[in-house]
Amino acid sequence: MAIDPNILVKVAAFAGGGIAMGLGAVGAAIGEGYTASQANLAISRSPEKSGDIFKNMLVGQAVAESASIFALVIAILLLFLDASTANLLQAAAFLGAGISMGLGAIGSGVGSGFPGGQSCLGISRQPAATSKLTTNMLIGSAVCQTPAIFAMVVALILMFMDFKNAPALPTWAALLGAGFSMGLAAIGSGYGGGMAAGASCEGVSRNPDSVGNVTTIMLVGQAVSQTPSIFGLLISFILMFRVFPESTALSPAMALLAAGLCTGFGGIGPGIGNGMVAQGAVRWVARNVEHAGDLMRTMLVGQAVSQSTAIYAMVISLVLIFVV
Repeated sequence: MAIDPNILVKVAAFAGGGIAMGLGAVGAAIGEGYTASQANLAISRSPEKSGDIFKNMLVGQAVAESASIFALVIAILLLFLDASTANLLQAAAFLGAGISMGLGAIGSGVGSGFPGGQSCLGISRQPAATSKLTTNMLIGSAVCQTPAIFAMVVALILMFMDFKNAPALPTWAALLGAGFSMGLAAIGSGYGGGMAAGASCEGVSRNPDSVGNVTTIMLVGQAVSQTPSIFGLLISFILMFRVFPESTALSPAMALLAAGLCTGFGGIGPGIGNGMVAQGAVRWVARNVEHAGDLMRTMLVGQAVSQSTAIYAMVISLVLIFVV
């Protein structure tokens, strides 16, 4: 029994929209909840600063909400896109878009909650440093959103790029692989970046005079933590823009899908691991500012080693795409 392509595309679009928003709601809610929990703890310690803590909590929650807003935009677009020129590739692209955005929003949502919560606690410790803490929180939280933005870019390309001249077999697997590669790799980077940003707010609250050193090391640590998501973005772009020779065999399609899964899953651990390393360096530089150089050097070496597994995953993905 033949399936109407228009029905197939609508099914994929609806499923993609549900995945995008359903998974996209997970991380933001956790991040916002963490921020609010720490705000309550902060108010219990310093009730007289409840007003400043409450305002800071709302700002932090608003930033954490961004990832779910990106997911909402993609979900709405998928639900109402015109699918009049339906084909198998369009269905795969729509489903891949939902996967990319849904998974890609999880880490950024959770990660953004860490600086929000720690800045609230910091205000209770150092009321005079409220403005420094809020600024530091906003910078750290903004960087945490970059993996979700990468995921949204991949989702938009999948939805609006014209794939009609590409062979359906095995390109459908490449488009799904692109969604998995970006979405999964973004989880670790978003979470790891949040760990560094949370430690930065904690450090500023313990030693407000160290804000320059703390912010610098936080940004360097976050930059390295973002690289697994950049690897995921790179593999996604290759899978989306490379023209693959037509083949009815199953193995070429599975190789392309596996390439996306390999870099996607392979980026989760390194992103979180890099965040742990940065968290340690950022947290302690506020207490030992005179050793900021030693701490940064140790952080970068530790992150480089942690990063190696993401590189291995990317190499295997490239082999699957270009060699196998």
